[in-house]
Amino acid sequence: MGKIYKTIDPRLAEWIQKQKMFFVSTAPLSEEGHINLSPKGLDTFRILNETEVAYLDLVGSGVETIAHLKENGRITLMFCAFEGAPKIVRLQGKGTVVESTDTAFASLRALFPPMAGGRAVIKVKATRISDSCGFGVPLYAYQEERETLTQWAEKKGEDDLKAYQIEKNARSIDGLEGIDIAKIASTE
Repeated sequence: MGKIYKTIDPRLAEWIQKQKMFFVSTAPLSEEGHINLSPKGLDTFRILNETEVAYLDLVGSGVETIAHLKENGRITLMFCAFEGAPKIVRLQGKGTVVESTDTAFASLRALFPPMAGGRAVIKVKATRISDSCGFGVPLYAYQEERETLTQWAEKKGEDDLKAYQIEKNARSIDGLEGIDIAKIASTE
């Protein structure tokens, strides 16, 4: 049933781009550390080439993905068909964090529509691309995007978002380094 792909071919790319939601999973090296799994939505995902993808990481209450990637780079992105034929696609590989204070951020950020709260772009080099049946995934009807996160970020404004990140995004729940707060503080 499942298939391994050498690349994200055009047919697979088309399917991935139709999905309204994807999941990101990372883990620290410590076996006492917490595995993280986050749902992502909005127009925050892009295919860069046949083996590389990126997504816009928005300011939130946690910073687990960024912290885990800085520590070890391991990441899995998963897409599920909630409408139409059943299918699951996983992109497993190595992720890198391009923070909003990095010089490469602006060119990557330009790939996404304007929205407040972009704190980083997560780039992933897929080392394993696979699909599986998804027969157990329920059918759901898409209604619309939630705008709560972007509205919250717009309302906070740039200075308050920086302060929020310094307070909430400096460390993961396991104490790993998150956002580089020294760089954020120096842009105030």
